[in-house]
Amino acid sequence: MRHRCVKCCVETEMPLTRDDIERISSLGYRTEDFAFKDERNFRLKNKSGRCVFLTKEGCGIYDFRPEGCRLYPLVYDEDSGKPVLDELCPYREEFDIKKSDFERLLRLIEDLFPDET
Repeated sequence: MRHRCVKCCVETEMPLTRDDIERISSLGYRTEDFAFKDERNFRLKNKSGRCVFLTKEGCGIYDFRPEGCRLYPLVYDEDSGKPVLDELCPYREEFDIKKSDFERLLRLIEDLFPDET
């Protein structure tokens, strides 16, 4: 299901895996054009408060977007230690989340935070 909502693309803090960076770089982007390194991981950059890949038509790299974007609105809730649907997503109840999505999210967490899992 694909909505035209871009709420999750505003002030994004989306972490990036090495695979995400390689996939996006394969389009000709340099890492420094779309990512910055925080204390733990690379993250998508914002430009004027919006994801650098957000265009008037939506995601400019939709087929190449990061794994976290692909899984959204499924996110990992650190307090409960479980995957949950993000309360910020106005369409969260319309998504059909499968067991494989939970497994993909847990693998993503392991990739991003190997010392903490």
